[in-house]
This record gives sequence, C-alpha cells and structure tokens, in this order.
Amino acid sequence: MHQRHIVIKNETGIHARPASLIVKEAQRFKADIVLIKNENEYNCKSIMSILSTSSKKGEEMLLKATGEDAEAAIEAIGNLLESNLDA
Repeated sequence: MHQRHIVIKNETGIHARPASLIVKEAQRFKADIVLIKNENEYNCKSIMSILSTSSKKGEEMLLKATGEDAEAAIEAIGNLLESNLDA
C-alpha cells in the first residue's frame, strides 16, 4: 500500500472536468486507488465517486493505492490532483 497527502490547488475544486481527468488517469493503472476525505473513501476510477467528494480549493485528502503499480499510480494521480486541473 502506498499513500500520499494531497491538497487541492484548482481554483474551482473538483467538478466534472477535473473529475474526468482524474478517472482517466486512474484507469491507466491496475491498482485500487481511493481518495479519503473525512474518513470516507472515494474510488478514483468512478466519476460519480470523485464528484461526490465535493472537494474545494485548499482541502486536504489522502490518496491511497494498493496493487502491483500502486506507487506509480500515487505519483501520477497525486501530481495531477495538486496541479491546476483547469489549465
């Protein structure tokens, strides 16, 4: 298992477009990947799950992955989440 604390930097938080980018990136990996916010887990391979995080700029979440390519998944998705997803 690999994990990383991330802070949302996108001005508008996670809405439909950023959520679709996260899901697209997560689907490249075999690992099970979740975001954890307020003790709730959200599947990074499900757009509805990601949208339901209702994440805003500045919020901190835990990104966790388990499986054969978990480390690479954490790196790629963590970097994406901490970037300006609307750019």
